[in-house]
Amino acid sequence: MPLNNKNIAQKLEEVAGLLEIKGENRFRIRSYRDAARVISGMSEDLGGLVDSDGKLQDIPGIGESIAEKIKEIIKTGKLKQLEKLKKEIPESLLEVMALEQMGPQRTKILYEKLGVETIEDLKKAAQGGKIDDISGFGAKMSETILKAIEEYEESDHVGRFKLKEVEDRIESLREYLKEELDNISIAGSYRRKKETVGDIDILATSKNPKKGVDRFTSYEDVSRVLSKGDTKSSVILKSGMRVDLRVIEKRSYGAAMLYFTGSKAHNIELRKIAQEKNMKVNEYGLFKGKKRIASKTEEEIYKKLDLRYVEPELRENKGEIEATRKNNLPGLIKPEDIKGDLQTHTKYSDGIYSIEDMVNAAEEMGYEYYAITDHSKRVTMAGGLDEKKLAEQIEKIDELNKKMKKLKILKAIEVDILEDGSLDLSDDILKELDLVVCAIHYYQNLSKKEQTKRVLKAMENPYFNILAHPTGRVIGKRKGYDIDLEKVMKEAKDKGCYLEINAAPDRLDLSDDNARMAKEMNLKLSISTDAHSIDQLKNMEYGVNQARRGWLEKDDVLNTRPWKELKKLLKRN
Repeated sequence: MPLNNKNIAQKLEEVAGLLEIKGENRFRIRSYRDAARVISGMSEDLGGLVDSDGKLQDIPGIGESIAEKIKEIIKTGKLKQLEKLKKEIPESLLEVMALEQMGPQRTKILYEKLGVETIEDLKKAAQGGKIDDISGFGAKMSETILKAIEEYEESDHVGRFKLKEVEDRIESLREYLKEELDNISIAGSYRRKKETVGDIDILATSKNPKKGVDRFTSYEDVSRVLSKGDTKSSVILKSGMRVDLRVIEKRSYGAAMLYFTGSKAHNIELRKIAQEKNMKVNEYGLFKGKKRIASKTEEEIYKKLDLRYVEPELRENKGEIEATRKNNLPGLIKPEDIKGDLQTHTKYSDGIYSIEDMVNAAEEMGYEYYAITDHSKRVTMAGGLDEKKLAEQIEKIDELNKKMKKLKILKAIEVDILEDGSLDLSDDILKELDLVVCAIHYYQNLSKKEQTKRVLKAMENPYFNILAHPTGRVIGKRKGYDIDLEKVMKEAKDKGCYLEINAAPDRLDLSDDNARMAKEMNLKLSISTDAHSIDQLKNMEYGVNQARRGWLEKDDVLNTRPWKELKKLLKRN
């Protein structure tokens, strides 16, 4: 199977993780991580660059050594260095290291002292009190680790795939199937744009369904065929992803899309409404007795049920049926409503590209404004900026703005909220900025009361504008810190601050439910990519997806405003 960019990035990330456990040079580790981050966000297939001299090295963040390793992965499907590391260090330690509060150093210590190789090993060691007496751990740390393991085991995302991971794979499959199938659509939770996706449902039409099924089961990424018939089939891809194909009649296309998009709870409510009208709705259509009265489109089925069309992102039985009956559905925000990105990073801290490169990419996207928010000094691993370095960046941005014709570059920072609630940089430098984005990166294990108090204290700073990734979660890895988000939102509303929907596919923080809570409080949110590379700027769509699932309209989002209006909103009460 030809490897895609995600596979290549994953292998480089695994090398970085294993080198970290070994305690190797941090700059070497960072070079692998930087390359992995760039590659995972690239739209151009790296496979096409392998035979072009120097082309791989032309990509920022990829040096000669990494380029050779990428070529090796693409040509052989393997990386000798990674295979060697896996013989030296158990691969399962990568999962242990990813747990909240663990990290490479603690993972290494417990591996060497207690032989901990898996999450199950770690759980037994913590439950048996074996960690308590190890220097740097103690009984309190054992409790914290057990809580992290419990959250990991209970996570809704375990065994599921992030939306972007699915998109990277499924779009290739969709293109492949076009030779034999028509009207190919992806239904299910993928179409509803959920944060993570389990099984994939593909619907299509064809004059020769059997040929379409044959082509589907012959796809090079198929690991196992679970079932195969004349019109439908189920397979497992090499990634472990299950994909179901159904070739349906054109006349039932809308009904099938409605049925297989779900959610199950939404469909149950539609069935109840149909029953009240002496009708029946299923995957083949809407029936009055034996007569099919609607089936070709979803819109006509909703109309026959006296309902307005419900966008797929809202079909979760969270009030959308009542809203459509009252003609009160929101006019959801669209990607084209976004006028600028309010959190991005450059080479000044842990980004891959220069300010000029990122700005040019933002201009090509048609943005009106664009914020550079490199990390502040507390984030040492990211090469965060102190006052002197930030002043230098401000001066550079001022000079660039003089040359810009349409795009305004915002002078900004992602400043750390310290443990006591103070900000990582002085007010003297913060007052020089157009935008101050504030974030928690350290001391994430504080109690709910302490964490909330910390953020509320930070909001007292007159230069605090937006709280970045407000819960600190990382999907499938970290639940996030314990915080009274409702209290934080109320305080933000009172003080003229805002919260962010972080569009990074592994964060999507705020969640859809929390975004809706903000809407109900009339607290406006920003949608930002947190991009560390040019290609990651395209992740804005995932933030918009999340906003749509949270019932957000254009007016609910800060960065749908033109700069003059946004500037006024950023001025504190």
